[in-house]
Amino acid sequence: MDKLTRMKELVSTLNEWARLYYEEDSPIVSDAEYDRLYDELRKLEEEAGYALKNSPTHRVGGAPQRKFEQSAHLKKLYSLDKCQTKQEFADWCSRVEKALGYLPPLTCEYKFDGLTLNLLYEGGELVKATTRGNGSVGEVVTAQVKTIKKLPKTIIYTGRIEIQGEGILRLSQLERYNATASEPLKNARNGAAGAIRNLDPSVTAQRGLSFMAYNIGYSDIAFSSQHEMHEFLIKEGFEVEGGWTLANSAAEAMDFADKTESVRESLDYLIDGVVFKVDSVPLRDEIGVTEKFPKWAVAYKFKADEMTTELLDVEWQVSRSAKLNPIAILEPVDIGGVTVSRATLNNFGDIQKKKVRLGDRVFIRRSNDVIPEIMGVAQPSATAVDIEKPTTCPMCGSPVREEGAFLYCTGEHCAPQFIAALDHFASKDAMDIDGFSEKTAELLYNERHIVDGVGLMRLSKEDLFGLDGFGEKKIGNLIESIQKSKRTTLDRFLFALGIEGIGKKTARDLQKRFGSLDGIMNASEEDLLEVDGIGAILAHNITEYFRSEKNREYVRALIDSGITIEQAKRAEGVFIGMRIVLTGSLPTYKRGEATAMIEQNGGEVAASVSKTVDIVLAGEEAGSKLEKAQKLGIKIIDEAEFKRMLGID
Repeated sequence: MDKLTRMKELVSTLNEWARLYYEEDSPIVSDAEYDRLYDELRKLEEEAGYALKNSPTHRVGGAPQRKFEQSAHLKKLYSLDKCQTKQEFADWCSRVEKALGYLPPLTCEYKFDGLTLNLLYEGGELVKATTRGNGSVGEVVTAQVKTIKKLPKTIIYTGRIEIQGEGILRLSQLERYNATASEPLKNARNGAAGAIRNLDPSVTAQRGLSFMAYNIGYSDIAFSSQHEMHEFLIKEGFEVEGGWTLANSAAEAMDFADKTESVRESLDYLIDGVVFKVDSVPLRDEIGVTEKFPKWAVAYKFKADEMTTELLDVEWQVSRSAKLNPIAILEPVDIGGVTVSRATLNNFGDIQKKKVRLGDRVFIRRSNDVIPEIMGVAQPSATAVDIEKPTTCPMCGSPVREEGAFLYCTGEHCAPQFIAALDHFASKDAMDIDGFSEKTAELLYNERHIVDGVGLMRLSKEDLFGLDGFGEKKIGNLIESIQKSKRTTLDRFLFALGIEGIGKKTARDLQKRFGSLDGIMNASEEDLLEVDGIGAILAHNITEYFRSEKNREYVRALIDSGITIEQAKRAEGVFIGMRIVLTGSLPTYKRGEATAMIEQNGGEVAASVSKTVDIVLAGEEAGSKLEKAQKLGIKIIDEAEFKRMLGID
């Protein structure tokens, strides 16, 4: 294929993708896939020395939708040039340096993934809100934007001014919305854009959007720098992200990008990179702009965490709690340097809500080491077929019981349940039997009929002789690990039991609250509800588990097999008797490290802010927990004060 033909093909494809993204709020590919073809087109245009008339490389955003009133911006809103590697960022810095003779200070801020908005204030009142549109003309969405609760409807400044920022849907709000929505939102970006571009403002209000301000376009004030604009926005009561900083060198700017990428998954909103801008407005005028973007700013894009691919099949796996979990089999796709071919669909109810079918092109999201998840349909296939609900267990053939959104195997002798339960019992955070694996669990179940922790604790060397792969040394090591694991703590023992809903943190909280196994076994639902983080469903699960005589016999048999639950050491320290909430990202400590330090010094880490909380340890992006603490008059400390209390220099 010659260059011109390929350029025409790319322009046609990219323009259609952009139309669906900007004008219909219905993208069929991820940003990373769009960027890949866009970069290919730009490279071909550079080689050819020209661009086609309708090329997206010379256009900002998309055309305003006709269903909305249209309005011209007082000052053009540009798109941003982008870079995806440290070398490309260095090249951008070199171009700035070449234009000015040196590299001036750069502002560094998050690149939000939402919908760009331009707000016009006159006489201190919000008089108009528009989308970016094509950069010169946008859609009037004033009524929709006014439903954003924290957005200032009036400001102190009474001149004419355009405030620019991003309409976003916080991830916690997305989760709350999807929990009750008949049709869940595919992602936070679509949720925000779709809400603002809805003709009914009441629909917008239901989504619970936020607005993050980051720039000032037209203004009667002659701002001299970006940091001056930033301070103005804070003073006027706009929400701005907490990671904003000023860098005096390229190295400082890249340090900001690296730190941001490391905390990206802990933020309560989507970002897909950081934005660097020359701080000085007069210097920006010297550097200039292109038809599409300013030369004095660049977006540094992170590795993709969302892509699209084809859903090929669904496999049903049986968990230790007898749940049938659907696992999506995908056409392999690279997400952030990792090849993904399987993803979770959560449960059959999730499949129905997301309306996914075999053969559809779907959005896949991967975060840290969490199992990738299908978020929704990107592009339906004309030949797609429905995912059938199993009526019998795929492993043992027993009938399936349906309970809400979940399916359960009713078989009493379903092998995967026993194997998964054994693997969980021996896992590192439970009984911590070194050298034990799922393969070992499967071997012991199939060859020695070991079905639970009691059988595992009573294993002898003689039981292991003759098993495939078990020589004398391996047998000795496993028996030694089992014996060593018998001295354990109450929280580990509770977690090992596999009670539905009890994770590591809940097990620790139960240990702190009740102090003994008998205390937990005999606790009422009312007693359990007093434990931070335990709700009515989990309290019921725990009491029902210990109400069963069969389960009580199992617990007694475990103790009789030689398990000794050691009494937890009484904690001492500066936080003795205090309940502390962590919120936001701390400068140096990870959340797990700070939690451990609090617990080692006698404190208890609570999940939510209430009148029973003594201290809130707040970092960057503290959000609603910090606000609630301020309203309740709870003591708030930062990391520096935290260190001082612990006597750390």
